[in-house]
Formats: sequence, C-alpha cells, structure tokens
Amino acid sequence: METILIVPGLRNSGPHHWQTWFETTLSNTRRVEQADWERPLLSEWATRVREAIDAESDPVWIVAHSFGCLAAVSAALVCASRVRAALLVAPADPDRFEETAALAEERLTFPSLVVASNNDPWVRSSVAEYWAGIWGSSYRNIGDAGHINIDSGYGPWPEGLRLFQELRQQVLAFTG
Repeated sequence: METILIVPGLRNSGPHHWQTWFETTLSNTRRVEQADWERPLLSEWATRVREAIDAESDPVWIVAHSFGCLAAVSAALVCASRVRAALLVAPADPDRFEETAALAEERLTFPSLVVASNNDPWVRSSVAEYWAGIWGSSYRNIGDAGHINIDSGYGPWPEGLRLFQELRQQVLAFTG
C-alpha cells in the first residue's frame, strides 16, 4: 500500500488541524517531521521531505500545507518519479520567508492541485495561482477560507478530503 506523506507548515499542524484529521481518517499516512518547526528553512525542510520520500519503497502521495508546500515541491523536483501526486493547500508566499530565490521555478512532472483562498493572510490568491501555473498544477480557489487552517475553522475538512480523493482517483484512472 502506498504511503500518504503529510507535510505540515510552520509550527506543525496541531491535534485539531485538518492535516491531523487526514492522518486519522486515511490509512497508511506518515507525517514528515522537521528539526525546527519554528524556523522554516527551505533547504532543510526539503531535505526532510526528500528523506521521507526516499524511505518509502513505493511512490508516495503528498498532502502539504503552507510552507510545507514549498518544501514538498522543492523535494519532489529532485525525486519526481517517486511521487504519485500532491495536494498543495494554501502554499506560503516564498517572499514572506525570503525563499523565492531558493524555490526552483520548474514544472512538476506529476499531477498536483493547489488549493487557495481569497483572504489568506500568508499568500495572496494571485501568488498562489502564479505558483500553481509555474508548477503546472490545477488550481482551486475555495473562496474566503483564510489560511485553511484551524484558525480559519479547518479542523475536520471533508471537502479537502474529497479533493484529495478526486486527485487520487484521477491519477489511478490514468496510470492504473
């Protein structure tokens, strides 16, 4: 059975966050741990994601949030053949972390979906849409949903789970 890697952002995803709910709802999930959840450094975080991908015998599914999206994309560009698809929710604006120069502007070679919001305090929807275009990701704006985290009311998130399941079904239908 293929692993679903949960890749949180700054400060990890707490016990009530939708990513934690995904972990308890889906089978065969594994959270990617970071050495320092308070200090996001793209190169270090991407290394941890890449190590988690490499530790699995089969290709992985990625479910990332915020800065975790940047780390997941950076890691996946190095080992794209090991990634089935990625759900990238509320990707952080790399400019806010002074990481734009470190983030490669390359198209992903696997399917991905960027989910964003009109009123995310961490990234303008136009910036999220820009990166979705760079990455070749599908883009879905879900309206006024803040940062799509617990502070915005996203503990259990059935709609997000449905989006992930749709992405998986599309990939499996195409690749078998």
